[in-house]
Amino acid sequence: MELFLREIISASESMSGFKEMYSYENRLKTFAEWPLKENCKCTPENMAKAGFIHCPNASEPDAAKSKTLDVAKCFFCLTELEGWEPDHDPWLEHSKRSQDTCGFLTLSKDVDDLTLEEYYQLEKERVKIFLYKAARSVISSFEKEVAATRKRLVDHFVKKYQYTPESEKPS
Repeated sequence: MELFLREIISASESMSGFKEMYSYENRLKTFAEWPLKENCKCTPENMAKAGFIHCPNASEPDAAKSKTLDVAKCFFCLTELEGWEPDHDPWLEHSKRSQDTCGFLTLSKDVDDLTLEEYYQLEKERVKIFLYKAARSVISSFEKEVAATRKRLVDHFVKKYQYTPESEKPS
């Protein structure tokens, strides 16, 4: 249960922090350590314009592992990409790999030019994506915990009572 609460808290913090990423300048600031800076399509400026933020180690579950320096995530649809090469176009890669259409990619005008109503519609969509992905993550963790608990119980009964599960009995 503690794991689930940590995941919910983490998702909540990300959701509120990413709200600040509507600003190009805030997205650009995240690319201070971006490895591809010159003579390429995926410069920090182009990455930020395409809605990405730099988040090294985002795909690494264990911080002790080697750093993955080229992980970028869309602040809006949460599409996470790594393995960037100098000829990769951030807009094209983003649109090819977004599972659904990203609301940020489909904007027909600059964020600063949105009406209040348009902004709130966009924000509602962004929050819905965050909640869906956070819920999927919590459900996945819960399913793994259920499977591990089931295995521990079966192992306990097999050891203690020489119990053989129905699935392992000969036909």
